[in-house]
Amino acid sequence: MTTATAPSGLPSALLARARAAARPQVTGIVTGAMGLTLTVEGVVAAVGDLVEIDPGTRPLLAEVVAVGNGRLTCMPLGTLSGVVAGAPVRATGLPLQVPVGEALLGRVLDGLGRPVDGGPPLAARVSWVDLASETPHALARTRVQEPLTFGVRALDTLVPCGKGQRLGIFAGSGVGKSSLLAQITRGTDADVRVIGLIGERGREVREFIEENLGPEGMARTVVVVATSDEPPLVRLKAAFVATRIAEAFRDQGRDVLLLMDSITRTAMAQREVGLSAGEPPATRGYPPSVFAMMPQLLEKAGTGATGSITGLYTVLVEGDDHNEPIADTARSILDGHIVLTRKLATVGHFPAIDVLESISRVATAVVPPPLMADAREIRRLMGALRDVKELIEIGAYQAGSDPLVDRARELAPQIEAFLQQSMGESTPAPEAWAWLQRIVRA
Repeated sequence: MTTATAPSGLPSALLARARAAARPQVTGIVTGAMGLTLTVEGVVAAVGDLVEIDPGTRPLLAEVVAVGNGRLTCMPLGTLSGVVAGAPVRATGLPLQVPVGEALLGRVLDGLGRPVDGGPPLAARVSWVDLASETPHALARTRVQEPLTFGVRALDTLVPCGKGQRLGIFAGSGVGKSSLLAQITRGTDADVRVIGLIGERGREVREFIEENLGPEGMARTVVVVATSDEPPLVRLKAAFVATRIAEAFRDQGRDVLLLMDSITRTAMAQREVGLSAGEPPATRGYPPSVFAMMPQLLEKAGTGATGSITGLYTVLVEGDDHNEPIADTARSILDGHIVLTRKLATVGHFPAIDVLESISRVATAVVPPPLMADAREIRRLMGALRDVKELIEIGAYQAGSDPLVDRARELAPQIEAFLQQSMGESTPAPEAWAWLQRIVRA
């Protein structure tokens, strides 16, 4: 990983910490607290810096989100319970910093980058960097040209992904998004996996780590967790912490798979923060900052000058409405989408991927033309069968009316078997393509 250095030769992050420690301590006070914000007077800090509040129980960190004439508006990275007017406040002089490095592999971190798995301390084994980072310039990015294997037949062949691509997994609740993410995590050939569990149920976190990932899946994985009961700012920061850790591995020249579950709950956290800060509600109650935050987060993934971050973001569509604001915005930014349907999930079809509604915008760049032709043929057969499905069910279709439909009906059982895959099964990409070719050329 490249570390920025100051003219003195010291790493910039280390120099900033030293300056903050040497700066004279000035203590201010809390003058008010309402909703998710509190006001502070008597200290000087920049937007994005952290201040430390001492309510008399345990220190509470808060981030400066607005500045005025001698007054700071801050949002706490914890609960406001116990904070009183007049509580002392100290400016840290630093923004939120997160750990990066090899020592994070196999670890579970909270939304602020602190270990929560009971493992050894990280302080001496990692580097610390500011959470804010520069997004690679569009012309500095390499093109997406190499495929990334997921081990899921339906994806590797019919919705192929390239290293540095960003894909959304769109589905309603309980359709199998988290299970598909776990299957991809175990089957991928990416060097490093970074998983952000944003707004998840507390019950599901340990289950996901121990059952879905297991020791083998965790070996090359960093997990960042912010459960649904965490303050909204912590849930929002968790998405950026996971992304920042992935960026550090990418800067080392590694191919990183970043999985985030879910971008919808990240947007909801931003909505709470924005409304509390006084923003007006716009589309379906989401303030404008939500639609500004999403491209800032999603554009950080992708290729860089070296290495890549392949982003997989789950999108929880409310009421199975795939055109609601967050889903529509995510689809417009991402490089493709995978659609999971409740209709397939309820009949035991796993993964419940609706292939005809899913698309990869870089498929032709990462798949050779002969294989792409086979994939298109499968889609053509599935589309022909879907168009006459109702006629077949009522007995109105006559065999011989359409040769393509007749062939699709004949191959339907083989296609169905190809698309279904058990949770613990991983299929290498060459084997998946060979299977698909046997169906097409039958």
